[in-house]
Amino acid sequence: MECSTAARFHDSGTQFRAYEDYLDSRVTPVDLFYLKSRELARKLVEHGHKGTVLSREEFEEKRAAAQAAEAAKSDALYNRSRPMTQASAGKELKDNFLKALAEREEANRSGRMTSVIFIRDHNTLGQEVSGYIDYAHRLKTQDFEPYFNGKKRLMPGHSDLCYYNWKTRVSTSNSSPNFEVIYDDPHGLLFKNKRDKKILNVDPLSRPGEDSKRTFLQSDLYIHVVIYDHNIRTV
Repeated sequence: MECSTAARFHDSGTQFRAYEDYLDSRVTPVDLFYLKSRELARKLVEHGHKGTVLSREEFEEKRAAAQAAEAAKSDALYNRSRPMTQASAGKELKDNFLKALAEREEANRSGRMTSVIFIRDHNTLGQEVSGYIDYAHRLKTQDFEPYFNGKKRLMPGHSDLCYYNWKTRVSTSNSSPNFEVIYDDPHGLLFKNKRDKKILNVDPLSRPGEDSKRTFLQSDLYIHVVIYDHNIRTV
């Protein structure tokens, strides 16, 4: 279909509120003069101009698509104008780990940074567990208010990037929206960023990788905590 025709069909879905109004726009004075009936003129337009006139089904599809596009555009404008609320805002944070999460919250929410958090500590059953958490993904899927309020502790789980229970020997690994887990590489466990395809190396004896930084933290909440920050460059 030519661009001009496609554009005309798209406009038809947004310009008219009802299919009958659309057909009326295609009826000519000559049609009305000879047919003496607007209803007959509509039927002539609908059935006599196949390929150049939308069917009722096509019209409704175009109209629904146009309405959905307008709604999405309005939502995007609203979200852009609305300030992003940080779960850490206004909290008096004393532990180094929570302070570090607060410092990185906005960047991870906005997509400028993707941080991977390594935690080793004991779970509620007293079992030692460790794992790697995609901070940006967790921020989108969980309410972090209880963590920053001190009512809950952030701990790795079976659905995170990597999880290992040192008591039961249970281990899991899952890619996230931000990282692909590479666990069979000769260099050890790696995370590949899905946006810029760069590798994050979590081996403490190796460099973390391009545009990445490793931060060891002393925390009163955990045995061992490390945060790997990967900055996303914008072209």
